[in-house]
Amino acid sequence: MALPFGSTIPLWLEGKEITTSTTYDVISSAAGKVLYKSSYASVQDAENAIRSAQMAFELWSQTKPSVRQNFLLRAAGILDERNERAALYCGSVPTPSENGKSAMVLREPYGVVLSIAPWNAPYMLGLRACLGPLAMGNTVILKGSEASPSAYWEIVSILHEAGLPAGCLNTISHRPQDAALITTAIIASPPIRKVTFTGSTKTGAIITSQAAKLLKPTLMELGGKAPTIVCEDTDLSQAALGCTLGAFLHSGQICMSTERILVCEEVAADFKEALKGTLEAVFGDPNGLVLVNEHPVLKNKQLLEDAISKGAKVVYGDPHHQTESRTSMRPVVVEGVHNGMDIYHTESFGPTVSVIVVRSDEEAIKIAKDTDYGLSAAVFTEDLRRGLIIAKRIKSVAVQINSMSVHDESALPHGRYKKSGFVRFNGLEGWTSGCRRRQSHGEMRGRLSIILLM
Repeated sequence: MALPFGSTIPLWLEGKEITTSTTYDVISSAAGKVLYKSSYASVQDAENAIRSAQMAFELWSQTKPSVRQNFLLRAAGILDERNERAALYCGSVPTPSENGKSAMVLREPYGVVLSIAPWNAPYMLGLRACLGPLAMGNTVILKGSEASPSAYWEIVSILHEAGLPAGCLNTISHRPQDAALITTAIIASPPIRKVTFTGSTKTGAIITSQAAKLLKPTLMELGGKAPTIVCEDTDLSQAALGCTLGAFLHSGQICMSTERILVCEEVAADFKEALKGTLEAVFGDPNGLVLVNEHPVLKNKQLLEDAISKGAKVVYGDPHHQTESRTSMRPVVVEGVHNGMDIYHTESFGPTVSVIVVRSDEEAIKIAKDTDYGLSAAVFTEDLRRGLIIAKRIKSVAVQINSMSVHDESALPHGRYKKSGFVRFNGLEGWTSGCRRRQSHGEMRGRLSIILLM
């Protein structure tokens, strides 16, 4: 089921679609035209959603893991999930050191979770934001980006069609100017027990600070400044393609995007030629790459202007090129970048990348580590042992060997290092982060030690 263009996107509350009396326009980045109107929530709407989720939590949290698992499988339809997954999160029975006593460790849901998801991959990141908490028995307030409310409406529509009980998943959308007011109100609401957020480091720091004052745990996946190291023994055509895709997929608007290419001087000249040819073949559209709005275009051009004024040289593209749309920009590659330039430190989150020539693995590792971020990285080499040695020293959560830096597997933990965030999505660590731990112990005769992991 899809909404027709020009319609008003409703909110989801207690399993029902609610169209508010006030709306805002959702604008196409490419065409600059109104796609939809979206309902936007007031603080009262947010409070109603939280109250609904709190009421639903009493029943949803008591369902067995197998029931929640079957629901998720129905919702996914095409997923081949392992049937034993639910058993992993029930707990354990450790042996206490004291004779005559036993103990039990159980996992329990937190309660109502506020999950805030971004615009740049709304279906994948929106599902990730709500499915994990729901699977652990929590109920969810899903606050998607105001730039992509239709995607979040679609996600909740599918889950309700699969049989999700009313109130377990409610949505919040609002105008950009109301973000601070409504988000602050939701975080402060007593039924909210945990907050997850995917987005910028700046906004994540604000949300973490607000939650910390209320002693509420958070899960943050934030910004990145991913390096890709190109060794002299690698297949340069493969490395050029990996760097091209890693840097410019989705117009560079991915937190794992390659932002600095560290290439061995022995093959630097050949690599740059391969990179330019690959870029022209893959992203050579004269109309440029479409970004979410005009602000990242201006930001990237300012980063380039600063770098060039301080000695950087253009390898590919034209920093002054003007496209027909203010939201579009052609890819630009610069070299000669050093730590006195803004582009060296700042996450561009757009279609720019720096090439830095290095003389050794040691120098490449030093520069790769010289960042406040640690989300993703990549290494291209024919020697797997060399690749593993470099990967271990980069200090990044994820390192791809002979593959682009943009990669996310549901079975692997994702996120958490430096200013790129903390706690994890995905994998066993991600699923169990949706539970709180509780423990107790006692003597064998009529008493049992219980630890609840929440």
